Amino acid sequence: MKNKVFALKSKIWLSPPHMSGYEQEFIDEAFKTNWIAPLGPNVIGFEKDIESYLNHNSHVVALSSGTAAIHLALILLNVGFGDEVLCQTKTFAASVNPVVYQGAKPIFIDSEKETWNMCPVLLEKAIKERIALNKKPKAIIAINLYGMPYNVEAINRISKAYAIPVIEDSAEAIGGNYKGQKCGTFGDFSIFSFNGNKIITTSGGGALITRNKKAKEKAVFLATQAKDIGVEYSHSTIGYNYRLSNVLAGIGRGQMKVLDDRVDLRRRNYKFYYEHLSSNKNISFLKEPEGYFTNRWLTCVVFQSNKVREDVRLLLEKENIESRPSWKPMHLQPVFKSFPKYLNGTSEELYEKGLCLPSGSNLTIEDLNKIVKIIKSYFE
Repeated sequence: MKNKVFALKSKIWLSPPHMSGYEQEFIDEAFKTNWIAPLGPNVIGFEKDIESYLNHNSHVVALSSGTAAIHLALILLNVGFGDEVLCQTKTFAASVNPVVYQGAKPIFIDSEKETWNMCPVLLEKAIKERIALNKKPKAIIAINLYGMPYNVEAINRISKAYAIPVIEDSAEAIGGNYKGQKCGTFGDFSIFSFNGNKIITTSGGGALITRNKKAKEKAVFLATQAKDIGVEYSHSTIGYNYRLSNVLAGIGRGQMKVLDDRVDLRRRNYKFYYEHLSSNKNISFLKEPEGYFTNRWLTCVVFQSNKVREDVRLLLEKENIESRPSWKPMHLQPVFKSFPKYLNGTSEELYEKGLCLPSGSNLTIEDLNKIVKIIKSYFE
């Protein structure tokens, strides 16, 4: 019997990289000039590109990851052993791990239904209770989940009232805004991620956004092994190898040229899914509250039960289409289960019933039609 060759179905990924075509010229220049190091013209240029895009008293430090950016922000806020940091429980572990790096304790706050981000009511309740225990938190890490800005006015008002600084985790949210002010400018410190699955990428990378030049200089010092001034290799402070490669920064420079286009395409995906699936009473979407503009990094839907969510996910998987459950809350993670938490049930419900649909900016209309058709077939 002759061997039969079966053509594999082309994989539809959740959120793959999408190159612009502009990246190569910056990479070639790095090789041509031998800037193959964690410093160089592309690093400086990438930082300036982001600063120009944000256009809001922002000083950017290009780093090896968004996790590194959160870690440096905590250090710059003097968060140390035994301190408490208020963290959104509905997030990825990278938002919380740096708190533990510092020997500090995460205090988990559940989500509000309007944005799926940190609930201001529970946040203030937690602050009051921690202060009553003589454990005033040192920082708030507020997440812009899936590209949706957090409740900026309410969270920042609480931050000011209790003099607790905000680290804005905008790992998923570059290109979004709240009332015209861009994500990455809301916190005392802010961070971006340029991991391979983000809306724009440097393969691996991130950025710390500070509000003044002095903080940026301190961050650069810490990110380059904290080497003291002088020709000798002298160190009086613990440092880190957190600076972004000049080659990878070149990728970032090419990606910045198409950021707004990538946002438009991600929002197109959401609109397509919404127009074709929202009439199904078994499927609900996260809508934009008034004044919010999300980059729709991922389009997420919520089904009526965990069973339906899993059935649909497996149906898509069978067709070589990647989808993923909504983030598992941090208070349910084995590594974090013993830490204090302030809950209302929202994050657990989203985890049990929520599904992230393929959302790449390189999806075709044919891809979107295929995904929608498969989802609809489950309910027919």
